[in-house]
Amino acid sequence: MPASYAYLGPEGTFTEVALRTLPEAATRELIPYVSVQSALDAVRVGEAEAAFVPIENSVEGGITTTLDELVAGEPLMIYREVLLSITFALLVRPGTKLADIKSVSAHPAAQPQVRNWLRAHLPDAVWESAASNADAARLVQEGHYDAAFAGEFAAARYGLEALETGIHDAENAQTRFVLVGRPARPAAPTGADKTSVVLWQRDDHPGALRDLLGEFASRGINLMLLQSRPTGAGIGNYCFCIDAEGHIADRRVAEALMGLRRICLQVRFLGSYPRADIAPGEARPTPPGTSDEEFMAASDWVARCQDGRF
Repeated sequence: MPASYAYLGPEGTFTEVALRTLPEAATRELIPYVSVQSALDAVRVGEAEAAFVPIENSVEGGITTTLDELVAGEPLMIYREVLLSITFALLVRPGTKLADIKSVSAHPAAQPQVRNWLRAHLPDAVWESAASNADAARLVQEGHYDAAFAGEFAAARYGLEALETGIHDAENAQTRFVLVGRPARPAAPTGADKTSVVLWQRDDHPGALRDLLGEFASRGINLMLLQSRPTGAGIGNYCFCIDAEGHIADRRVAEALMGLRRICLQVRFLGSYPRADIAPGEARPTPPGTSDEEFMAASDWVARCQDGRF
């Protein structure tokens, strides 16, 4: 497979900036794609070793385009994640003033992060969505729109000026990006890991979601993300995207997944990978009774009981 990484382009996206923080990015050819779907498809057909795409932001939650591709597309697996702090600049063609701006563009995920600023400073400007923030900058360069919300670093790339900088409605806003590849053996656990899965209920009944969540709760596993996504099978039909603390190699996580596999119509494993928000030594201790050693001791006890050695 070619030594290249696909990413949501064009050049100058926050995705590219986040990707370049990975040490291995320096040894790969980085190829921009016009959409999340095309970047992931490049991995599926063998054009790229992996794809790097946004999956969640701290203001609006999950990036639905990415989630839906991981839910419904040919199976892929997450291997790494990166967190990037996000602030926007208002990029314009040289000489443009705030009063000249009648249209603005950016990726749809940017709108909730600048909505209040836009209402306060450009209340009459028309919002137009773009495939990415950098693509919005390109469209401004070509004269399609008056301004783009993008990273200040994209200004030079597209011959624009940053009319305003440091734009954000929420302090400390972050976007989470993931490195996605073909399914393979997960990397060894680090002690500060995350496991991502998608769950489909077998049937709709009172307490169905509680039953799913109980498989995690009874084993002391904290959930970091829970988001429902429509399956396309009709109103009221949803699957659940879940990020949980721990690694599939951990006994408590493995047993939770086995329990879910028994009660769910379908479980899609999206990977176990190192967390980007904490270092291994900073992970919270497992609750009493949920360590690998305690699971093994309990299993040995059952075996002794079965043999009459209790």
